[in-house]
Amino acid sequence: MLGAHGGMGMKAVKVERLGMDMVSDQVVVFLKEVDGSRSLPIWIGHLEAGSIALALEGVQPPRPITHDLLKSVLEALGARVRRVAINDLRNETFYALIEVEVDGRVFELDSRPSDALALALRTEAPIFVAEQVLDQAGVRPGEGEESG
Repeated sequence: MLGAHGGMGMKAVKVERLGMDMVSDQVVVFLKEVDGSRSLPIWIGHLEAGSIALALEGVQPPRPITHDLLKSVLEALGARVRRVAINDLRNETFYALIEVEVDGRVFELDSRPSDALALALRTEAPIFVAEQVLDQAGVRPGEGEESG
């Protein structure tokens, strides 16, 4: 589904790593094409980065954080996350959608990329990026990755 930005122009990605941009003191999440060489760096907030890091490391906090709570709410409602997609880049801002299915109906929820990624990692939902976004902001190994 995923609206006008649908499935044909989407590339599967995985969360490759988190890095720190020393210039802006922000965290960068790197998404890597599953069947390609490009990475997509997205600058995110520290709280969201912490949530993504917990999911990547398989750490379950003693009390649920926001993304764990959202996962629990979806499960309690009988919903599942079908996939998430970074579907647009406008004015240097990335946009994402979370595709949720409940009772055979599919809903698209507008989201910040960092929240969509944190939820996808917790629900093991596939992650996609629109081809046009990768064309605009994707980098190949060795180019444009000053962050570490």
